[in-house]
Amino acid sequence: MHGSFPDLGIVRDDCIEMSWIESILYVYGFPRNKSLNMLLDRSSQSSINFKVKSDFVEEPMAEIVLKEIWERFSDENIEVPAMTFIPYGGKMNKISESSIPFPHRAGNLYKITHYTVAWSEEPASERHLAWIRRLYTVT
Repeated sequence: MHGSFPDLGIVRDDCIEMSWIESILYVYGFPRNKSLNMLLDRSSQSSINFKVKSDFVEEPMAEIVLKEIWERFSDENIEVPAMTFIPYGGKMNKISESSIPFPHRAGNLYKITHYTVAWSEEPASERHLAWIRRLYTVT
């Protein structure tokens, strides 16, 4: 991470290496030592509230927009903000359009998969929903 994104100042202690399926448990707040079998338990209900939005990006975002997003993610009144970028191109560009149906390939640079905000207390709902709506208008 430091080699690719030195400006973030990320060090090894900031990271947790895990498989994709382990990350599902992590994102939903389960302890790292929890068995993956709990995913098969349909009676296990999460008490986490969340809102997710996504976007396809056709033009690079201006640096000022990225700075505004970063500032909003620093808001201390927001419990669990997250944002995931999924790049298009690369391998997808090497696969024939007639081989794999993928309607989002034309003109999209990447997908912001989640503008996610989660909270655990019901009274926080309006504050978190307002936050994600404001974030969405920035991008």
